[in-house]
Amino acid sequence: MTEQKVKTARPSRGSGKTLVEQVRDQLRAQIESGQYAPGSRLPSEAKLTEEFDVSRTVVREAVASLRYDGLVEPRQGAGVFVLDARPEMELPFQNIDFVRISSMIEMLELRTAVEVEAAGLAALRRSPAQDEQILQALSALRAKAAAGEPTSLADFELHLAIADATNNPRFRDFLSMIGASVIPRHALSDSSDAATATYLKAIDAEHEAIVSAILDGNEDAARLAMRLHLKGAQSRYRNLLRKTGQ
Repeated sequence: MTEQKVKTARPSRGSGKTLVEQVRDQLRAQIESGQYAPGSRLPSEAKLTEEFDVSRTVVREAVASLRYDGLVEPRQGAGVFVLDARPEMELPFQNIDFVRISSMIEMLELRTAVEVEAAGLAALRRSPAQDEQILQALSALRAKAAAGEPTSLADFELHLAIADATNNPRFRDFLSMIGASVIPRHALSDSSDAATATYLKAIDAEHEAIVSAILDGNEDAARLAMRLHLKGAQSRYRNLLRKTGQ
């Protein structure tokens, strides 16, 4: 397989990207195409400055960006060398078997550690608009339950609304990463209509306690209500685990 040389295009100030970004992207393309193979040395700073028709500062910042991405490594007195490609990292939460009850219990334990704090922060930090979003999410969840429709996604949206009310985007990031599949499914506990109605009523009361505490600005009560909610889900799954052995 022959190397494909990437033609150098002079950076343009009208491209929408900074000069550093343009030089970085072109160097990255040259590395990824094999023009600069792992172990090879990049041209000197002076040559890159001439090749791209930019200042030494632009070249240095572009190379620093590539270094941060793990593509190159400066070596004292020798120059900048291309590194071997990093092995792809396995993303977290990609190997969860949501059919297995034990996996759901593991995720509920993790959610408890995160969402109890989220509820407390939401009680302290939420805005009036976020209060409204939480109430709308609770109302939408109740409408789904009343109509006999699946509630998992609506349930997840309520938890996302609470995460948003922390005004720390990392809480939403965490929940979005693990996804709506972690919401307990009442169908696992019992298939009878009576049991389903009882389950949904209990879950609604738990959600009501969480939301009320947040809207009241009661940090401790919000944490406690969320803890009881998620601990209750853990308990229901543990009881099911004893019955099925999954």
